[in-house]
Amino acid sequence: MSEVTTAEFNEEGKYLRKIRSFVLREGRLTKGQAHAIDSQWPTMGLDYSPTPLVLSDVFGREADTVLEIGFGMGASLVQMAKDSPEQNFIGIEVHKPGVGSCLSDAAIAEVTNLRVYHHDAMEVLEHAIADGSLARVQLFFPDPWHKKRHHKRRIVQAEFAELIRRKLKIGGVFHMATDWEEYSEHMLEVMQAAPGYKNQSSDGTVVPRPDHRPLTKFEARGHRLGHGVWDLMFERIA
Repeated sequence: MSEVTTAEFNEEGKYLRKIRSFVLREGRLTKGQAHAIDSQWPTMGLDYSPTPLVLSDVFGREADTVLEIGFGMGASLVQMAKDSPEQNFIGIEVHKPGVGSCLSDAAIAEVTNLRVYHHDAMEVLEHAIADGSLARVQLFFPDPWHKKRHHKRRIVQAEFAELIRRKLKIGGVFHMATDWEEYSEHMLEVMQAAPGYKNQSSDGTVVPRPDHRPLTKFEARGHRLGHGVWDLMFERIA
């Protein structure tokens, strides 16, 4: 699971913008991760700026762009980029070893349609991503903050749903996945109440894992142990 952002929320789900800057999670880099950052950042790295990206300039083409919040070590994100060369992919992660691992895997896979931020997800979304520019936003296995007194720290809240809606194109999709059933219920409650969205589930709940989301080793092990994973997909309709 990935700690996707330093953001916190109040009891009403309103994002609390912090005065002091957040601290990036440096972690201990392996030699391979450090080398990957040094060698691949010039081509795949995105340095944060509060000016919206021009995606056609970043990728050198016009194509649907998928953004993943908190990609962890990046294996599934690299796999998605490799499997869908017709799409552009942007990943955001605050944990530096994860960034290094993702860049290493991307170089080995020879993907050219992936760019990476080592930055806070909220700042990137609010300032560096233009409104109406994304075909899909992915949030896979965020911290569930399962203790009730910590529920306000969950990233999926009303204001966050509205921020994602603004960044999606009409017809774009917000795709979430969690291995905590109670968190999936929380996500569903928030998203059903969020204006401008339509649940892509046929029965108004969750959806089967779509082909574009790779089955992770962690998830496959969970399946063998009888653990569940819940996917939710909400389309921007307004």
